[in-house]
Parts: sequence; C-alpha cells; structure tokens
Amino acid sequence: MGYDPYRHHRQSIRLKGYDYSRSGYYYVTICTQDREKLFGEIDEAIIRLNEAGQMIDQEWNQIPKRYGCVILDKYVIMPNHLHGIFKYYPGKMMEIHHRNR
Repeated sequence: MGYDPYRHHRQSIRLKGYDYSRSGYYYVTICTQDREKLFGEIDEAIIRLNEAGQMIDQEWNQIPKRYGCVILDKYVIMPNHLHGIFKYYPGKMMEIHHRNR
C-alpha cells in the first residue's frame, strides 16, 4: 500500500495563536506507519520491548543531551507508538551554547 495523502483528514489540535516556541510542558505522540507493531509486544499487561523498542527508549533519553533546552518528564513506549511529556526552555539552549565555547 503506497502513501495516500487523502487517507487521513485530521484536524490540527494546536491552539490557534499559541506560540509553541514558548517555555512550557509539551505532550507528544509518535506513531509507526500504519500502526505496525514495531517496538515490542504486550505480555500480561507489561510491554516487552524488542530491539527497535529498546533503541527508541535509548534515543528518547538522549534528547536532553542533544538539546539542552529540553527536560524529559513521563513517557511510555507501546508496540506501535510513544507518548511523552517534556518541558521546553528555549533560553536554556543559548546558555549551554555560550558555556561550551
């Protein structure tokens, strides 16, 4: 099945007029294409991450090291998606950049 740009007609849930470059907590959901179970399986109500799921876990936890303006909060990896909450401090990136000179 190829890409169909007309398949999903989602409404944006972004707040009109909100400046998403501001400091604050942000919630994200990242889904696999076609909701394919690529990250693991649920076994007796526990997620069992496979190699790809473990990679997602490691990479999610690397975000603050790559982007000093992000502090991670809660997250969960499911077989076909990830939910995460993070706090964004746009000014903090500049502080780290200047400190590392």
